[in-house]
Amino acid sequence: MQLSVIILNYNVRYFLEQCVLSVQKALEGIDGEIIVIDNASSDDSCEMMKTKFPHIKLIENKDNLGFPKGNNIGVAQAKGEYVCVLNPDTVVAEDTFSKILNTKNWQLNTGIIGCKLIDGAGNFLPESKRGVPTPWVAFTKIFGLYKISNYFGKYYAQHLSENESGKVDILVGAFMVMKRELYLEVGGFDENCFMYSDDIDLSYLVLKTGKSNYYFHETSVIHYKGESTVRDGMYMKRFREAMQFFYKKHFKKSWFFDLMMQVGSFAFSLLKKNQQKNEVRIIDEYIVFSRENLELNLSKKATYLSDFNQFENQSQKNLEIIFDTTTFSFAEIITFMQLNKSKNLSFKNYISSSNYLIGSNNSSDRGQIILL
Repeated sequence: MQLSVIILNYNVRYFLEQCVLSVQKALEGIDGEIIVIDNASSDDSCEMMKTKFPHIKLIENKDNLGFPKGNNIGVAQAKGEYVCVLNPDTVVAEDTFSKILNTKNWQLNTGIIGCKLIDGAGNFLPESKRGVPTPWVAFTKIFGLYKISNYFGKYYAQHLSENESGKVDILVGAFMVMKRELYLEVGGFDENCFMYSDDIDLSYLVLKTGKSNYYFHETSVIHYKGESTVRDGMYMKRFREAMQFFYKKHFKKSWFFDLMMQVGSFAFSLLKKNQQKNEVRIIDEYIVFSRENLELNLSKKATYLSDFNQFENQSQKNLEIIFDTTTFSFAEIITFMQLNKSKNLSFKNYISSSNYLIGSNNSSDRGQIILL
């Protein structure tokens, strides 16, 4: 088997369904498998998987074991030569896996490959490519110096633009592809870290073997980033613990640095908490891309278009774009979002199998699910 896609889920039933639908399409023509691990969700994620995807392997943990251990459980049962660690609040394009697996970047010294991630509004997510957060690099990130000059831009690997492929140090755990053998060689995700620095740690462990990690820009994945984390007091506590875990594991201990990290990580996590928006967006009009007359029961005027070329964003109104995912491919939808991202546009996908709309307006928004 060529590829095993590992999806660790926790209480995101509708995002999980959309994710699995997109992965199924992306695996067509590839000898692959999907393994979903559920970390004791209290919603009906497991029932949904059993009903709608009975052929997909589902592992039901009795407790929330955290991101590292949950993924390690999945990889331990994987049969693919390659594994893809994938968040449930993502949407992959139909060409994502074929392009990643066929890229010339797979050489003898290749470690992990990641790709371009965008949020639910079509905006590039800079954490798609990062540098090792050494004490200095972490300092420039926490205190925003990377925004001033590319000289301080190592945290987000600003030696590469979002549309350039190349070597980077750190990749994000929302989407990682690597050989299963290498994953097991470095010990997988460190289970002593509950979450938040696990992808940094794994990327760094791979670098220490002498291999190189790569950012591959030629395919894009939606990551509804805000859905996977509620930025509350527990988030702040775990974020600080995660950063301290990474530095104690890989760098010399310094009382000054420990103090700086405690102050900086607290300020950074507080900023992240304040960025959690969940804002109510006023929609003036809907544009529905579909070749069918959908029963959406929308509250405002809806214009149906059957082709993306029919769309011209010349209106100053707040428009919500609804994509019928049975009419258009996820790759087409992702491309449209990137080409038409605008402050007066928001996007939702229509999932006909469970009759709901899903999306988010920015990377801090927890997302919105509208049951029809």
